[in-house]
Amino acid sequence: MNGKLLIFSAPSGSGKTTIVKSLLDKWKNLEFSISACSRSMRPGEVHGRDYYFLSPQEFRAKIEKNEFVEWEEVYNGSYYGTLKSELERIWEKGNHVVFDVDVIGGLNLKKQFGDRALSIFVMPPSIEELRLRLEHRGTETPDSLAVRIGKAKEEMAYAKKFDKVIINTNNRLSYAIAEAEKAVSDFISK
Repeated sequence: MNGKLLIFSAPSGSGKTTIVKSLLDKWKNLEFSISACSRSMRPGEVHGRDYYFLSPQEFRAKIEKNEFVEWEEVYNGSYYGTLKSELERIWEKGNHVVFDVDVIGGLNLKKQFGDRALSIFVMPPSIEELRLRLEHRGTETPDSLAVRIGKAKEEMAYAKKFDKVIINTNNRLSYAIAEAEKAVSDFISK
């Protein structure tokens, strides 16, 4: 099991998921780690493809059984985490694991796996641009938007703890993708 870990973290709306999808399309030996969560499915989401959707009670039971590599209560009563069985599934196929996780989860994974992991923080150009991106999605209420913006400010303070920071500026997504591709290529070829 020589697989490596590629950890991508960012405030919601920073473009990290778009960057991750581009990397997965480019390299066939990268595989996305499907996180478990306790939130409700959004329209179009599929259990086992987007997330492993668990009830809060199921999630807490798996915590007690030590079935997670890492987990976090991201928002009050809203859990996210990585099942140990997910890493084993990917490594058994000879692939490298790609994570799209919250900031604390990303730092916990890096701490646990050390040099076997590359942690990348995707930074929005500004809080105001991030607010516009989230509003444009049309998935947030005014209250949930305020919570996400507050969380983003906290998360951005952790950026310096990551191996690499990529700033995804307006209309320059291709540069952020190219920067991520180079970092990943250098890391997996070591």
